[in-house]
Amino acid sequence: MSRDCEFGHQSVLAADVLRLLQVRPDGCYVDCTLGGGGHAASILDGLGPDGLLIGIDRDRDALEAAKSRLQGHPSPAQRILVHANFSDLAQIMAGQGRPAAQGILADLGVSSWQLDQAERGFSYHADGPLDMRMDQADTLTAAGIVNTWPAHEISRILADYGEERYAGRISQAIAARRQTRPFTSTADLAALVSRVMPAASKREAQHPARRTFQALRIAVNNELGALEMLLRDAPGLLAENGRLCVITFHSLEDRLVKQAFRLLENPCICPRDFPVCTCGRRSAGQVVTRRPVTADSEEQKNNPRARSARLRCFEAHAPTV
Repeated sequence: MSRDCEFGHQSVLAADVLRLLQVRPDGCYVDCTLGGGGHAASILDGLGPDGLLIGIDRDRDALEAAKSRLQGHPSPAQRILVHANFSDLAQIMAGQGRPAAQGILADLGVSSWQLDQAERGFSYHADGPLDMRMDQADTLTAAGIVNTWPAHEISRILADYGEERYAGRISQAIAARRQTRPFTSTADLAALVSRVMPAASKREAQHPARRTFQALRIAVNNELGALEMLLRDAPGLLAENGRLCVITFHSLEDRLVKQAFRLLENPCICPRDFPVCTCGRRSAGQVVTRRPVTADSEEQKNNPRARSARLRCFEAHAPTV
C-alpha cells in the first residue's frame, strides 16, 4: 500500500465515544488504536491550542494514513503519532512527559482496510499469504503457527481464542495435511477448515473458518496479552475523573474488560461478613457503563461491523502515578 492511499475504515460508536470521553479543550487524550484516524479526528474537534492528542498504532500503513488525514485537521492542538503496541502505553506516555491523560481510547477491532487487503492475510474471503501480522516487523505469522506448532497447541488456541467447538478435529486435519504440503495461503487453510467441519456447522450464518482465523490472528498478534497489559496500566495513567473507553468485538475481549473494570471499582477481597474492610485495597474509580454501549439499528445498517461492537467506560477517582 502506498502511504498516501486511502485507509478505508469507518469508526464505530463514534458519537458514544465522544460522549463518554467528555473531551476538554486543554486535555490530553490517547487513541491507542489510531487506525484510519476517525476517532482521533473527532477528538481533535474538541481540542484547543493547549490540548494534546497521542495516537498509537502498531500498523505502519494505518499510522501513515492517519498522519495524512490528521495533518489537514484545523484543530490547533498538538498531535503526536507513535508506531508502537498499546501494551507499551506507560512507556510511551512517560517518553512524552505526560504522567496522566484525561481520556484513553482503544478500539480493538481489525479495520475494514486490513481485512480487504488480501496480501495482509487476515481474511478467509480473499486468497493471500497466510500472514495476519498487525506489525510487519514481527516474525510470527499464521503460516508459522499452522505449519510448525504441535497439534495440541493449535487446538488450544482454536478453543481458547476462537471458541471453536471443533478445535481438535481442525488441528488434527492441519497436522495431517502439512506433512505432505505446508500451508501458504488463506484460501488453502479456509478450504481445509470448511472441508473437515461437520455439515451442521456449514449451515451457520458465519463462514466455517471464521473462528479459526480469529484465533490465529489473536495468537499471531498476542492481542489478549496486549489487552491485559493495557487494562493493567491505563487506569493508573488517568488524571482524576479521566476516562478509559474500550471497544471490543468478541466475547473474550469484552469479558476481560468487564472483569478488569469491576475489579478496579471494587478490589476488596475481605470476606463479605466483615463489618469493615481490612485488606487495604481501595477503589480506583467507577464503572460508567453498567452495560456495554452498542450500536443502534441505523449504525448497524450503515456499518455492519458495528453489530458486534461493545463499548465500556471506566472513570478514575484520582491518579495513581
